[in-house]
This record gives sequence, structure tokens and C-alpha cells, in this order.
Amino acid sequence: MCGITGFMRSCAPTADRATLRRMGEAIMHRGPDASGEYLDDWIGLGHRRLSIIDLSARGNQPMRSADGRYWIVFNGEIYNFSALRSALEQQGVCFSSDTDTEVLLALYQRQGKACLDQLNGMFAFAVWDRAERTLFLARDRIGKKPLYYYHGGGDRLAFASEIKALLPLLDSCPSIEPTAVADFLTYLYIPAPRTIFKNIYKLQPGHCLTLQAGGEPVVTEYWDLALPEHPATIGIEDAADQLLELLRDSTACRMVADVPLGAFLSGGIDSSAVVALMAAAAKRPVITCSIGFPDREHDESTHARAVAARFATRHTEYRMGPDLAETVPLLPRYFDEPFADSSALPTYHLCRLARQQVTVALAGDGGDENFGGYSKYRTDLQQDLVRQGVPRFLLEAVSLLTAGSGGRLMRRAHSLAASALCDQGRAYVQTNSCIAADTLNRLFSPEMQKLCRGYDPATPTLASWERTRGADLLTRMLYTDIKTYLPGDILVKVDRMSMAHALEVRAPLLDHRVVSFAAALPSNLKIRGGSKKFILKHAFRDQLPPLIRWRPKHGFTVPLNRWFRHELRSLGEQLLLDSPQSGRFFAPASVRQLWQEHQQGSHQHGTLLWSLLSFALWQHEYQV
Repeated sequence: MCGITGFMRSCAPTADRATLRRMGEAIMHRGPDASGEYLDDWIGLGHRRLSIIDLSARGNQPMRSADGRYWIVFNGEIYNFSALRSALEQQGVCFSSDTDTEVLLALYQRQGKACLDQLNGMFAFAVWDRAERTLFLARDRIGKKPLYYYHGGGDRLAFASEIKALLPLLDSCPSIEPTAVADFLTYLYIPAPRTIFKNIYKLQPGHCLTLQAGGEPVVTEYWDLALPEHPATIGIEDAADQLLELLRDSTACRMVADVPLGAFLSGGIDSSAVVALMAAAAKRPVITCSIGFPDREHDESTHARAVAARFATRHTEYRMGPDLAETVPLLPRYFDEPFADSSALPTYHLCRLARQQVTVALAGDGGDENFGGYSKYRTDLQQDLVRQGVPRFLLEAVSLLTAGSGGRLMRRAHSLAASALCDQGRAYVQTNSCIAADTLNRLFSPEMQKLCRGYDPATPTLASWERTRGADLLTRMLYTDIKTYLPGDILVKVDRMSMAHALEVRAPLLDHRVVSFAAALPSNLKIRGGSKKFILKHAFRDQLPPLIRWRPKHGFTVPLNRWFRHELRSLGEQLLLDSPQSGRFFAPASVRQLWQEHQQGSHQHGTLLWSLLSFALWQHEYQV
């Protein structure tokens, strides 16, 4: 796990090694163990290293091929590198280190882009071919590792693991992309390939970029999640056994490290399953870490302790206190663009706790997107039954009669009718949206209304949705989340909060083999009756007790509604009500109305206020 940077010399003709060092220093937290630079007449490459495999200097980067033609900077882990190395050694390749980086470079040297098909891992890397004067960038299939690039036209391109590393290369902070602000308020993150800045982009998961000196970058998709025309015909027992075997292997290969290794443990099915598999494979007690909250609504520590006791782990628990809100101003310096998933706060502290004991932690990310774990999936399935079974004129009548109602039951009836009146794709956009279109428009300043006129924030979601024509509703929802919400929110959150503490996080449930296997399963093995993630729970019937397997999902959330009336009230008033910066993007009267409604208790605007506060803190951090 590291940080990578680089630029074509045409992008910054006066840039030198000192520039590369400044870019690397901006992401020093990603790699505190070593640094390096490479510079020639065409390109500069930089690297910050967090040593995980082969801790010696032989693993430092940038790394060159034996013949000096290729140079690589690499962030991530290749879990099958030992098997790939053995195959290359049989072909006569000699290695000077025990790193996966050297294996990756040798594989690319022989196969080029085709090497991506053989990699099992999380990665973002750049390879420079000195002979062909060609730069190749690639990002892993699921999007565990980030990769951003700036393109100023032609071959003027720079790249980095985080946006902040690109800024030292530019004369000034790039302009804001207005429609990205609309995306942010809609989803709480900005979907790929765009960022908040014009001319800076995210390389999307499963994509690679090729740029020859003097040419234009070419971005291509090398992997997509295959959805079968007809779901596999497989029995429950066979599906559970095959899934368990896959997870055993994906967990075991993620336990290879030359540094201390542990796991996050919430007490939910996903993290508990990972800990169960680790305990079965480990020769010593597994180190586990969890977060406890003072209020029962948010606390899962009792369940985490039960799992820890069952598998005799070395368990540590961090109890969150009133100081949790004090972490809020720290977040923008790690995310670089507006990001409003409030679970980043406890994740930050969980990673800080884990890093005190381990350098690598396994986590349960991916279970919900693979197997249908979110409540929203069941909600949309129920809405679809209404859509199919209730005449449209009745739905229109209910929607009209309940519009603007203040009662909770009437608001729910209006939401159900309005969603049922939409097609499945538009309804799912509404499910994933955190703000209604009319509210968004009222919230924007007149200038922002003008700049965003005609833009539809549904576009990123529908782009993935439309690739699933012919699939059933649950499959379409899961695919769309795997392509959007998972890499845009969940994986960004985990990457930034873990790397803030130089901690590597690995996710066995996001092994691409597991993701592909899950996608091929019939939907009735994922949500069955009232049970979500049915097949995953059944697969661990002998490892985990019913109390853990069947208990309701518990989100990793914080009490935003209460915070904005207490802990965050002063900060909110300062940045949302009294700051002239806010007026550039938002209408002060609309923001003040939201604030007053929330303080009076007539509405709960915690999530929206959190989005606005996150944006304001980002503005302050980057002086935008």
C-alpha cells in the first residue's frame, strides 16, 4: 500500500525532482517508510512506500526492469503474486526481490495490457516504456485503490493516488465543476469519472489508460462484471459450499504479509465471517478491533465482543465519546473533494486504533453489494410490487392527495406512490438520492442554478443501470451499486481513513472471483423471504451462531440530527450561516431556513446539513 505520482514533462516543462518530492510529500501519510523519484526527458515518476512485502530497500520504487526499458510505480497488493512469480521463473525470469511489484513489472514486460487479466488484487499502477515513450495506467477491477489524473490536452497529463498530490504541479487551483456540486449533494460523493475540479478525473475501476508521447490519452475498460442471461441453476447447499470455499481462499491469500496483521470486527455477518475464516487459518490468535458508541442505537460492541470471544481473538475496543465531533474538521484534508458519508468519522478512529497494533487489517466490505444487504433493496422490491399491481390512476391520486403532508405516514405514502409512478431505474435513482431535485434547485445560488440548468444528477446512476437490460430488479440494483456507490463512497472512505494512519485494509469479500460468483447466483438466494444476504448467512451456518448470522443489519452511523443541535451547532452556524464563502454556491436564505427548521425540530435535516458543512470545510481547506 503506497502512494504514486507522476507527470509527462509536457504537462510541466519546468518540473524537476524537487517537484516530484513535493508531490510525494503531499501524500506522505500513504507511504511513510520510503520515497523515490525517476526523471527523464519525457516523464517523472514518484513513489511513497508503506512496506508490507519484503521490507528491504530492494522493494523501493520507482522500480526498473532488468533491461532498463520499463519503470513502474505501484500502489496496492497482488495476492496471487507467488503463483505468477513461479510461472515466470519457469520461463527463465530471475528476481532480485521478494516483492509483488517486481512480479507485476516482469509480467507487464512480457504481456503488456493483457497482464491485467491474470492479476488478483487491489492496485493502481503506472508503467513507463522508455523505448516506445508510452505511459500505461491501470486500476483494479472493483476500485479498491484510487487513481486520479489531470489532462490539459494532448499528452499533457499527470497522475496521483490523491488529488492533493497533483496540485503542486499546477499554477493555480483548478476551476470548480458546477455540476459535480449537484452530484455531491445528490449522492454525498462525486461519481467517477468526474471530480470536483475541471480537468481532473478519476480513472474508473476496471479501466486502463494508455498515452504515447505526443498523442492523446486513450481510456479503455478491461473488465466488467458479467451478468449471465439466465441465473445459475444451483441448490442452496452447493451454492453455500462453493461460496465458503471461495471465501476461504480469498481470505487466506490476504493474510500474507511481512508485518503485523489483524481485522476490523463490528459483530455483523460480514466482518464476523472474515474473522471466522482468519481464525481457522491463523497459527496464533487474530488481532481484532472494534468501535463502541455511548448510545445503544449506534453501538454494536456487545456483538463484536461475542464474536471475539468465540474465536479467542486479541480484541481491542475503542469507545467513542463526545470528542468524536472534534474530528470533523480533519476530514477534508484526506478526501480532497467534498465527501459526506458521516461514517468516515468512526472509520477514522477505528483505523487509528488498529494502526496501534497492526499494519494490515482485513475488513468485511462488499457483503451488502454482493448479496443484497441494504434495506433499500427490499424497499425497492416492494415498491416494484406496487408498481406492477396498483393501477396508475390510483397511484397518481395518492401522490396528489399526500403531496406536502407533514405527517410521517402520509409522507411515506407519498414517497411510495411517487416511486411506483417512476420506472425502475428512476425509482432507484430516487432511492440513492439524498436530496430532491426541487430542493436542490432552491438551495443553489442563482449563479449555480444557471450553471447547472439542464443537468440531471441521475445520469451517473442511469449509465450503469442501462448496462443491465434484461436482468431482474435486484441484479440491476446490485450491479449499479458495485459500479457506483461501492467505489465512489465505501471504498473511498476506507482508503482515505486507513491511509491517513498508514494502515492497509484488505477485503476478502471483494475478491473479483467472489464478486463474479455472487453476480451469477439467482436473486432468491440473496434476498429470501425476509432475510437479506441469505446465502452468505447460510454459508457460515457451522461457523457463526444464529444470533450473529440472523440479527438485523446495523449501520456504522453517527447521530447527525442531535449533533447539529449540540456538538456541531457552533461550527455549523459559523460555516453555514455566517460565512460569505457559502453564498457563492448556495442561497443563504434557503440554508438558513433549513437550519432553523432543524433547530426547531419541525424537520430532521441532519444529512443535508452534514453535506453542506462538509462542502464548507472543504472550501476552507482548499481556499476555493
